[in-house]
Amino acid sequence: VQLQASGGGLVQPGGSLRLSCVASGSIFSINSMGWHRQAPGKEREGISCINSGDGNAFYEDSVKGRFTISIDNDLSTVYLQMNSLKPEDTAVYYCAAALAAIPSGSTWYRLPSYFTSWGQGTLVTVSS
Repeated sequence: VQLQASGGGLVQPGGSLRLSCVASGSIFSINSMGWHRQAPGKEREGISCINSGDGNAFYEDSVKGRFTISIDNDLSTVYLQMNSLKPEDTAVYYCAAALAAIPSGSTWYRLPSYFTSWGQGTLVTVSS
């Protein structure tokens, strides 16, 4: 599976961005797709994920209510709509794909090791 992320950029606090991630190759093997981010000097963290089968979505507390993850009907593209952006959202954002769905109530989506395919990062900078 190959993943191509796009949509990053510079935005003012309170603004919005939409990230996209296009999957190609053996997309039939994907059961969940997620977004991770890595801020300077910090570890990569999973912030959101969606199961391609049941459509269940997961959000880390710091983005809940501000970010929305969605997936196309053909399951080849996942989006992350980011609203009310804050300076602390500044990071390189990565999309990732996993072979297994995320169980309901689980926080496994936060673990980079759960995902087997990664896209290149796209930089999001929130600054005035």
